[in-house]
Amino acid sequence: MEEARLAVSRHAADLFWKHGVDGTSGDAIAEAAGLSKRTVWRYFRSKEACAEPLLLATELRFAAYLEAWPRSQSLEAYLLATMRAFVGDEQYVRDGVAAARLVAMLPKEPALRSAWLMACAQAEEQFVRVVAARTGRSPEEFDVRLCAATAMAALRLVDEEISSAAINGGRHFTLDELSGRIAAAIRVACTLPICDPVED
Repeated sequence: MEEARLAVSRHAADLFWKHGVDGTSGDAIAEAAGLSKRTVWRYFRSKEACAEPLLLATELRFAAYLEAWPRSQSLEAYLLATMRAFVGDEQYVRDGVAAARLVAMLPKEPALRSAWLMACAQAEEQFVRVVAARTGRSPEEFDVRLCAATAMAALRLVDEEISSAAINGGRHFTLDELSGRIAAAIRVACTLPICDPVED
């Protein structure tokens, strides 16, 4: 079911980008996805919610990427060494561009913000495990959850800034620039020392 929801979400994102949220109907989303309108409404509570699976997939994939961050590496070293491989998947690149377009639309399409915040909140839950692993503390501890919350809030702001600059402003970012901005934002925001190598 999740794959089916993601497929619908990809079509909805394309229609939102081309026609805006107000200019996109549930009928149009259903037609593009090759489904009945009844099926689309069984999957989603509103047309704006159709954006959630795509945004969630990209956010969770990045959170999972951070879960693979070795304790022996700093955040900067890990991102610089692995970011190229991480973004090398063709489907992920397409989904990433579609998600960036949705995020860049937020100032003019505030109805999409709830979908974006839902995706960020779920990614934050996953990042709690990263903080816990790097600090040797329980994921239930308040300080661990606070660190995850502040780091992911910073990452959300970076995503919004970069998406707007790239999509609305035509700015090109190299992978090294992206890695540097992400690492700097997370490092500044973290309330626990997780960004440097951790001694075993």
